[in-house]
Amino acid sequence: MLCRYLLVLIPFIAAMPPVQANVTDASTGSNGCLQCHATEQGGFNAAHAFAADNCVVCHAGNAEASTEAAAHEEMISFPGDLASADRACGACHGNRVIGVAGNLMQTGQGIVQKTRAVLDGPAIGDGDANFQSLGDSVADSMLRKQCASCHLGQPKSRHALDVTRDRGGGCLACHINEYPDDAHPALSTRVEDGRCFGCHSRSGRISLSFTGLAEVPPPDNPDDRPELRLADGRAVERRPADVHYRAGMSCIDCHTSVGLMADAGDAGHQREAVDIACSDCHGNAGVRVSLAEWPPELAGMKKHVPYDVDADTRFLTTSRNGTPLWHIELRNDGAWLHTKNTGRVLQIPDPSPAYHGSDRSHERLTCAACHSQWAPQCFGCHMEYDQDGEQWDHIDKAVTPGRWSDRFWHADNGLPALGVNDENEIEPFVPGMIMTVAHPDWEETKFVRQFAPLSPHTTGASRSCASCHRSGKALGLGDGEVVSGGDGFSFSPRRPLLQDGLPADAWTNEDNSLGGRTPIGGQRPLTPAEIKRILGAEIDTKAPTPD
Repeated sequence: MLCRYLLVLIPFIAAMPPVQANVTDASTGSNGCLQCHATEQGGFNAAHAFAADNCVVCHAGNAEASTEAAAHEEMISFPGDLASADRACGACHGNRVIGVAGNLMQTGQGIVQKTRAVLDGPAIGDGDANFQSLGDSVADSMLRKQCASCHLGQPKSRHALDVTRDRGGGCLACHINEYPDDAHPALSTRVEDGRCFGCHSRSGRISLSFTGLAEVPPPDNPDDRPELRLADGRAVERRPADVHYRAGMSCIDCHTSVGLMADAGDAGHQREAVDIACSDCHGNAGVRVSLAEWPPELAGMKKHVPYDVDADTRFLTTSRNGTPLWHIELRNDGAWLHTKNTGRVLQIPDPSPAYHGSDRSHERLTCAACHSQWAPQCFGCHMEYDQDGEQWDHIDKAVTPGRWSDRFWHADNGLPALGVNDENEIEPFVPGMIMTVAHPDWEETKFVRQFAPLSPHTTGASRSCASCHRSGKALGLGDGEVVSGGDGFSFSPRRPLLQDGLPADAWTNEDNSLGGRTPIGGQRPLTPAEIKRILGAEIDTKAPTPD
């Protein structure tokens, strides 16, 4: 089933064969585990070959026991689950384990905090806003049964991989790419895109968008089969893929170990925890470091540098954390990226001086504001709680009373709205929540409209001038006709108005008196003055708009 759909839809990069451990003595010695698990003595990569005949280093248990029951007593079936990672992985990778335990992929801080604020009222005790603190409020019950499956603390239960459904597993979520039948799984820093897909093909849908797939509502008639669908049944359509994906790059070619595994601390949103920026690769004029100047905690990465280096070699660094970009080689003819999974070597283009840098009128725009070809946008769903139903609780790990259901209304996979983030930059914003929520504890159904910033991961040629300067949708007003004249402008929406008086796809209205809600303070839609200035700009109306 998985191959049948995903091999067509998502051409994930094939895994390299693991390095076999050098085991020359077939004797089990004092390691009784190998009497039953001899085949698992092979398959280790070089970094973990020391464990090939010492199973208890990671799995605990009793290697000298004479019975299976005694050998398996207190055994760790999945070393790397966060419940055991400090003991199994922490002896060698202590800082990494600590970082992951405090990472947003484990805590879900922003998701929990915002969902509580929207459904329960103003959040209290934000420091405890995480998946590990969920109780029984309306918001927490929704999170328990609809959202908490994705956090890294979810335990792994099968020695198998499922690209579309895999979530959780702690260290194993990323660092195992296959489970061979006749060898031990190879733990590897070579993390394939399929390891990200189970969680990141939902919500912001970045794993889908990156590969050029967009989720669409299921057919109205259940008997109609969508032209394309994922192995889990979701209907998708083809859209332009990200230029980095088309070049053969993987998620980890941009996302550094620091951005993925560092303790997020006070970060309440994924964007605040990401280490990399476009300008760290394209036209980076920041700090260069030598091998001797690498942060000590990243010294182990030096062995992965894929080209010849010496004391004079200099490395680009990220502007946020100063992380050495060890796979980017600085040559006389520019910067070249060595892809971590495919081995391709790609020249990194610098921003064109004709359109970047000196253009002061666009200096507040992020790269994604212009170069995102499209973004997934969900314009509506209905969520309802049935207290007489039952459903799996991802925190209690059992079926418990109460069931949340949701119904998907409409999706648009075109150019997104633009707004202002909390750093006063203009970037894409998409609906985080446009939905109705019904719960028996409430006297009436609650309507929610929230927009959130998103890096769509659909990078390509810049959108046209008219797609911003003549588009009500780009301005946050929704699809419709916008007319500038005199001291102001007018807007005629094409979509029907919802309960709050705004069109179904809008974020705000002409005078900012409606809508405008965002997950984080400081984020906002464009003001009437900004909209007027954008509409009044002289532009080339003949330039094509990206599909």
